[in-house]
Amino acid sequence: MSTLDNTQPDHAGATVYDLAARRAATTIGTELEPQHVVDGVLLTDEESAALDRRLERGSGIARVRHAHATVVRTVQVVRQHEPTVKATRTVVANSLYVVQGFESWARRLWDAGTFGVYRRQIKAAEAMGDREALREWTERKELAQERRHRRLMDLPGMAAGLARVTAGSIAALLVTLLVVSTLVQVTDTGRFLAVWEGVLDAIGWIITAVTVVWTPFMLSLPALVLVGAWREGRRQGTAPGWLVTAADADADVTIDETTIARALEALRIPQITAYIKQGLPLQYITTARKDGRGTHAVLRLPAGVTAEKIARRRGDLATGLHRLSKEVWPTTGSEAGILDLWVADKGALAEGAGAYPLLHEGSVDIFKGVPFGRTLRGEPITCPVLERNTIGGGMPGQGKSSAARCVMAGAALDPTAELRIWVPDANFDFEAFKPRCSRYVMGAEDEKIAEILEHLRELHDEVQTRGELLIKHEEPAVTRKLASAGVGLHPIVALLEEAHVAIQHAAYGSEISQLLVDIVRLGRKRAIHLFLSTQAPTKDSMPRDVTRNCSNGIAFAVGDHVANDALLGQGAYAAGHRATELIPGTDKGTAVVKGFSGERSEIVQVYFLDVSRNNDQVTPIIMRSLAAIESTGRGLPGTAVAAPAIELNRNLLEDLDAVMGDEPIRVADLPALLAQRAPRWTPYRSLTGKALRDQLAELGVKVPSTKNTYPVDPVTVRDALARQATAELDDEN
Repeated sequence: MSTLDNTQPDHAGATVYDLAARRAATTIGTELEPQHVVDGVLLTDEESAALDRRLERGSGIARVRHAHATVVRTVQVVRQHEPTVKATRTVVANSLYVVQGFESWARRLWDAGTFGVYRRQIKAAEAMGDREALREWTERKELAQERRHRRLMDLPGMAAGLARVTAGSIAALLVTLLVVSTLVQVTDTGRFLAVWEGVLDAIGWIITAVTVVWTPFMLSLPALVLVGAWREGRRQGTAPGWLVTAADADADVTIDETTIARALEALRIPQITAYIKQGLPLQYITTARKDGRGTHAVLRLPAGVTAEKIARRRGDLATGLHRLSKEVWPTTGSEAGILDLWVADKGALAEGAGAYPLLHEGSVDIFKGVPFGRTLRGEPITCPVLERNTIGGGMPGQGKSSAARCVMAGAALDPTAELRIWVPDANFDFEAFKPRCSRYVMGAEDEKIAEILEHLRELHDEVQTRGELLIKHEEPAVTRKLASAGVGLHPIVALLEEAHVAIQHAAYGSEISQLLVDIVRLGRKRAIHLFLSTQAPTKDSMPRDVTRNCSNGIAFAVGDHVANDALLGQGAYAAGHRATELIPGTDKGTAVVKGFSGERSEIVQVYFLDVSRNNDQVTPIIMRSLAAIESTGRGLPGTAVAAPAIELNRNLLEDLDAVMGDEPIRVADLPALLAQRAPRWTPYRSLTGKALRDQLAELGVKVPSTKNTYPVDPVTVRDALARQATAELDDEN
């Protein structure tokens, strides 16, 4: 019975249920929403009121009119007691564990008596057609049978030997006692019988102690057996779903071979169902074991089942493993029938990628890649840049621009790298990179697209020039040594954000497309890396020769398999490498990537670099990169000018003295004046009135709250500046 909106309790405080629904609720042990229903017919408010009046009179029969017909039904009034239900459910579940424990012991005893382990392995080898394994397990079974037969044949001899040892031990004890008692009597140190009496007393004490301990042991033995059976059932058994409490539902389950087998069986694929029904174990090439933030296993599926078929039902498999769909990643292994499965620990992906590792310090050698994020296993992963090209995309707001910022920020921290960024849109995402770029265009106007086209022509010419330089230096590709030599072969990292806008431009799109194809094809060995970012990687918005030649693919949540394969390569969707499984919003910042590691694909949580006014994380990185370039004594790569000068320190009081006149100014208006005075000083760009007020208080400048405007008096600022200068002179003296 579905949950309905217009629910009402009856006047007696009980809840009215349809009889069939009440029986179902009693069976599955769940709570139903209070509602007036008579044998499946939902009552209107007027009908419910009439029913309530009859119930108040104590009648068990209600006559109500519904849809121009009179319905007469027996109505059951039931009050659900949640504590009672939970207690009953707990008792039944634990009793079932005890039964399952005894069942497990019986099964193990039967297996031990009938060589069940060997029989199952032999059946599995026969089913898989593995003759070598069949021969091996047959030999093992025969050896085990022979060893058991020998043990059984040896039992009479062992019993006779035990009897002889026992008789000999008793005889030796008697002889020893006789000798000891005789010596005691002869040496007059005691009586002959006293020795025997002492031994008999000791034997009696032992018998008494055993008797005392034996009685409580026998009385507690049934309880110990029940506890042992309960533990065995808890470990090996499974309670039905209707007995699982809410707390149990939230608990994690251990991902092991048994859990995986049950999840696969629940898919109801005929070959798997028939295989497991025969008692055949699944063949694990790699048994389930801890792998980073999850569990990894590789197994061979029964004949006729491909890993691709399992990958297509990832959501169903995830339910059997008690996981979210994004926490389960089934892919094709080295053969079509080998399933490579990775399952995240419950909730592990909520950790995210963490802070960008080069946020405050560090540099990059672009030949070794740039920091990008963390895999689902929790391992840091880099994006390879040299001799690569990258295509990235996904639905709006899922992180593709942030991924591009990660790559460009890493490239900026290599002093030899030249950055070129084109954004054919009104977009603030990359404005902080402008001082570090040799070419930067932002805007969707026709003249901006024309400028991008001109820059791409220039880059295309650069590709040809670099080819000639490589011939001159007798190198097949740019090396780190050549890149640092200042011979015109420094790395170029170019980003075309929202590439589909430029490619689909009515006037310039066709030439832009052809230039992109040529650059992607030829620029790779010439230290030119092209990053194309788009929301819509289709055959119309992205040339196929571009997608085919981009060895790096970054796919955030996409809408269909066409976009998925455009970003991750042909056949990626069918093989289970699916960004379509990522949920927009929920999986923001998570991408499926190709070309980053030895794996066909990886799920990566991408580092996030903020560019908002109040938390600008990119500008400090750009400032560091410019300072590093300045320290080399060279100009900004790709230009004939020196890198912009970097301000390393400023005096707040001196700047306030310069921007303030003679009249008080509201503290909220001062950050803008400071930012105009020092536009490259990051602390002023993100400064707020409240933060400035706090800083002034630390410097001894009191800001009164006059009419809640907090005016700053220039006299107090200059007094504080004078005190500061005096203190500095005192320190020098």
